[in-house]
Amino acid sequence: MSTPVLEKPGFLRSAFGGLPRPFWALWGGTLVNRLGTMVLPFTGVYLTQERGLSVAAAGVVMAVFGAGSLVSQLGAGVLADRIGRRATLAGGMLATAATMLWLGASSSLAMITTAMFVLGVVIDAYRPATNALVADLVSPQERPRAYGLLFWAINLGYAFGMTAGGRLAGMGFSWLFWIDAATCVAFAALVWRAVPETRPVGREAGGGFGVVLRDRVMVAFTLVMLGNALMYSQTVTMLPVAMTRVVGIPSGDFGLAMALNGVIIVLAQPLVSGWIGRRDPARMLALGLMIMAAGFGLTAFVTSVAGLVATIVVWTSGEIVTAGIAGTVVARLAPPHLRGRYAGLEGFPWSVSAVLGPLFGGLLLGVSPQALWFTVGGLGLASAAGMLALGPAIRRRGQVIPLHRR
Repeated sequence: MSTPVLEKPGFLRSAFGGLPRPFWALWGGTLVNRLGTMVLPFTGVYLTQERGLSVAAAGVVMAVFGAGSLVSQLGAGVLADRIGRRATLAGGMLATAATMLWLGASSSLAMITTAMFVLGVVIDAYRPATNALVADLVSPQERPRAYGLLFWAINLGYAFGMTAGGRLAGMGFSWLFWIDAATCVAFAALVWRAVPETRPVGREAGGGFGVVLRDRVMVAFTLVMLGNALMYSQTVTMLPVAMTRVVGIPSGDFGLAMALNGVIIVLAQPLVSGWIGRRDPARMLALGLMIMAAGFGLTAFVTSVAGLVATIVVWTSGEIVTAGIAGTVVARLAPPHLRGRYAGLEGFPWSVSAVLGPLFGGLLLGVSPQALWFTVGGLGLASAAGMLALGPAIRRRGQVIPLHRR
């Protein structure tokens, strides 16, 4: 009697197959939303050129946006557990659409500042709900791939949004606000129609973050992610300054070199997500952090565009390895009825880094480029070491609890 030979699944099936239909609705909504992400990348240009604010005033307004984002992740995490993932995600997107139009219509400094604070609160409210939805919908074995595919959709859409936004800004900034608002509404509608509510029923949903903060493994993991966020934040804060003003790379060449980051992610992420998903998440995250640390540390030696490109390739490779792993770890640590809160705490370091990243990066760059990039690289290595130390505790926490969907 012959033994049947099992065919190895093809690339498309191994990269994209086996995930539930609601996940793909969430993925499609994320892609649509990111295709229309045009306002934030051009906020500084809009405030100074369209509204006539000084650079200092624009900086204050953008700092107010960062303050709003500090509130966003924690508050949205509680809402995702209390009122539901779908309601929080859709409500956050609708609130973002309304605030986009409010900001676009605001002309006074007081109104612009208020609208920017509210935008900071609502624009990323979808993140804890999205992370909790993926954890609810996708099996533990497939979560790294699912989170990686969401990361891929974000970068794919963002690359288009940046290109289209730059062209549309020349026609008038109002286009950016209307398109951004429209894609937010489309995301909300798609989620409300095609994604079920997955919040577990019959469990206590009240209270704040006390139970999360008493989870020492989760708190330690959050500190590791803060190191990661502070490291990565330099790509949009001090890296442009260091390369254009200190090294002397023309801004156009710098922009083209940075575009390579998105190109590599779009091309490589689907190829490696399945392989990464079969490995231990703690070790993979530590590996990715070490590669990123090496890339940023090597930036201290950059003297040309070619050198910059080489370092971008290195730290982007690390970014690809880490993509999706953080969500996988949080899903393993969090009880199902608290996944929103846990995801909110996991997103909080990124809000903190938006405030602290430019401060500590600017101080170090003022000393020397070497002081900045060696410190950033060291921070990444310390985060990787912390992740390896947490690995055994994270591996012990893997468990699956059935959910009741409505």
